[in-house]
Amino acid sequence: MTGSSSTSEASGFPDLARRLRDCRICRDVPRFGVALPHEPRPIVQGSVEARLLIASQAPGNRAHQSGVPFQDPSGIRLRAWLGTDEATFYDPGRIAIVPMGHCFPGYDASGADLPPRRECAPAWRVPVLEALPRVELILVIGRYAQAWHLGHAAKGGLTATVRRWREILDGSDRPRILPLPHPSWRNSGWLKTNPWFEAELLPVLRAEVAALMR
Repeated sequence: MTGSSSTSEASGFPDLARRLRDCRICRDVPRFGVALPHEPRPIVQGSVEARLLIASQAPGNRAHQSGVPFQDPSGIRLRAWLGTDEATFYDPGRIAIVPMGHCFPGYDASGADLPPRRECAPAWRVPVLEALPRVELILVIGRYAQAWHLGHAAKGGLTATVRRWREILDGSDRPRILPLPHPSWRNSGWLKTNPWFEAELLPVLRAEVAALMR
């Protein structure tokens, strides 16, 4: 019985990830606004063994072109926050990366990335998270991921939510949850005006990640 359960569990995430990567709902049957104007390329990383989950926003254009999550300057900053190298970061047996929207959503009129496509989360989020049973810590990056994972605890906006990081981390059940801002270089000003983030939160984050990676 144990062997059968283990085999089913191990095959669950790869099968789900294959089906997710074939998804075209935002282009072919969009439920919210206009269809995605380019060919979808859903991105997800993980395995049944992953203990850390990065709940991100949506892939950027560079990730869309390569098919690799966070393969851009924001990924460099995020890995520095975590204290991990690329090999560890891209090891699906250690770290799962599940964005709120799995495809690059395109740009708005000012050249900024659009919000994550709203079709993704209702279709995929629950089954993907259920296929990651060993996750012990979820890093919720940005306000869309925080709203989904924290609900009313994300009240007051991103800064207020991240300021309550210790309360949220200590108060959440397994898996525990830690809110973060997006590591985009557009947020460099936010980091300068909120020095407590690097002084207080990042040392705890790195210690938590190091413990999970051992």
